[in-house]
Amino acid sequence: MAKTKKMKQMKELVPAAKTPLPLEEAVNILKQFNTRKFDQTVEISMRLGVDPKQADQIVRGSVVLPHGIGKSLRVLVFAKGEKATEATEAGADFVGDADLAEKIKGGWLDFDVCIASPDMMGVVGPLGRTLGPRGLMPSPRAGTVTPDIAKTVKEYKAGKVEFRNDKGGIVHGVVGKLSFDAPKLAENIQAFIQYVNSLKPASIKGVYVKSVSISATMTPGLYLQF
Repeated sequence: MAKTKKMKQMKELVPAAKTPLPLEEAVNILKQFNTRKFDQTVEISMRLGVDPKQADQIVRGSVVLPHGIGKSLRVLVFAKGEKATEATEAGADFVGDADLAEKIKGGWLDFDVCIASPDMMGVVGPLGRTLGPRGLMPSPRAGTVTPDIAKTVKEYKAGKVEFRNDKGGIVHGVVGKLSFDAPKLAENIQAFIQYVNSLKPASIKGVYVKSVSISATMTPGLYLQF
């Protein structure tokens, strides 16, 4: 398929041979790609020197970026009593227990994040087959099964980003919108990289981060120096 005129113009700004660029320079080039009629999402990809088949080399977590991600996430919370009240007051979009579980079993999935208080896992557990493949299943490791419901809801509403390396050992994450000011976008990207670096598994002896690239929804990728 022939490349579009806009893509060809963007490619002319990309260094040859995947040349890594300083973060600020890469962000400034990426900002020049803001020629579409919608606000493109900016993503980061980090290729890690991990063996995804080894349980102790799985890299996953969540991070609150300094300037959010430019999108208000729809947060669903499984809680009851005081915890349900806390969730509502913190800004959760949907709060409930068995009623929400039945709705999800019926095929409803109009939310971006699912959080649960520990006492609700008996209700949430059976939803694993539905929520798991979509990356929505609450888990203690991801911080989405927690007694601190209000704090967690506020973090996700502010732009908390979840990630987990894929089968190729690559971590993907949203780091903002192309409309963000360059310094803010750069700070978000730096914060994401630093956090993933802090999660280096103890069993990794060789190179941990092999490459880092950023791109927007309809742009070429740019490799970063790190």
